Amino acid sequence: MNNATKQISKLFAAMALAGCASYSVAADTIKIAMAGPVTGAVAQYGEMQFVGAKMAIEQINKAGGVNGAQLEGVVYDDACDPKQAVAVANKIVNDGAKFVVGHLCSSSTQPASDIYEDEGILMITPAATSPEITARGYELIFRTIGLDSLQGPTAGNFIADHINPKNVAVIHDKQQYGEGIASAVKQTLESKGVKVGVFEGINAGDKDFSSLIAKLKQQGIDFVYYGGYHPELGLLLRQSKEKGLDVRFMGPEGVGNKEISAIAGPASEGLLVTLPQSFDQDPKNKALVEAFKAKNEDPSGPFVFPAYAAVQVIAGGIEKAGSTDTAEVAAALRANTFETPTGTLGFDEKGDLKNFNFVVYEWHQDGTKSEAK
Repeated sequence: MNNATKQISKLFAAMALAGCASYSVAADTIKIAMAGPVTGAVAQYGEMQFVGAKMAIEQINKAGGVNGAQLEGVVYDDACDPKQAVAVANKIVNDGAKFVVGHLCSSSTQPASDIYEDEGILMITPAATSPEITARGYELIFRTIGLDSLQGPTAGNFIADHINPKNVAVIHDKQQYGEGIASAVKQTLESKGVKVGVFEGINAGDKDFSSLIAKLKQQGIDFVYYGGYHPELGLLLRQSKEKGLDVRFMGPEGVGNKEISAIAGPASEGLLVTLPQSFDQDPKNKALVEAFKAKNEDPSGPFVFPAYAAVQVIAGGIEKAGSTDTAEVAAALRANTFETPTGTLGFDEKGDLKNFNFVVYEWHQDGTKSEAK
């Protein structure tokens, strides 16, 4: 190699190095995909998730970011549909995001999480409660909410200990989340000697529950637990009242939405709901609550604070790992605890929280709730 060639080689080497440095400087943004329903029947829950995650990103960036990098949130609509969730997950892979807050519905979260695990993307769901999601030994899948295996017994024990019905109907929407939690409630009730006279599914999207209501009346049902989401339960509540089925209902956090009062009206009064505790009522979160309200955002939804915590945990994991390598961040999440507005969070080997409590609330027709006693 002559001198001229050596000079040209050095020049290209310097240019390549400069290109890498330039790319590194330009890549001072950490992309966080926010996946959930923007459209569809449960878009209200997606909005809760996005509101919480966006606020965390905004506040972390204002405080200087993460290891000198700013966070960038990008919303992806899966409509809580499993097929669309798979398409969204593949788009997130192609878009180069390494971190995901979401998905929301368990039936969407599970197939999406398969893709993330295979592609080295770290996911934290603030809403999907099916135990199956984290039961598969995945390294990169976490959540900042409790499991149906906890929520179901919380509901079942409350029904047995505080309501003491003689003949319970447990209804579900045949989906992973709804049927899973309904099964956990049924198991808990039967273990406590409570009769479950009816256990059956309806179809998500059903509008007319006349035949089901007639069956519940015929079977002498005096309490109904419903596993699923608010659109169907709202109609079931309203139609039950109209048709003279005078029993109390209960559901999981998937029905804890002000929209249920809009659908059911006075029939929503007294509905029992298991929800994450009201983090917006915690005095230590006063400043954060005021920040939401200053943007005309509602901080009271069940997934707002868990979504905020999910972003915070991702940021904390990156800081503790000193890296955006998702395997290193995942190891940091399991090895440390994180202070968040939902409490001190620590993760077990499966990626589930070591401590989480669901609370039983009584729902009111004006869309408010109070702790059930």
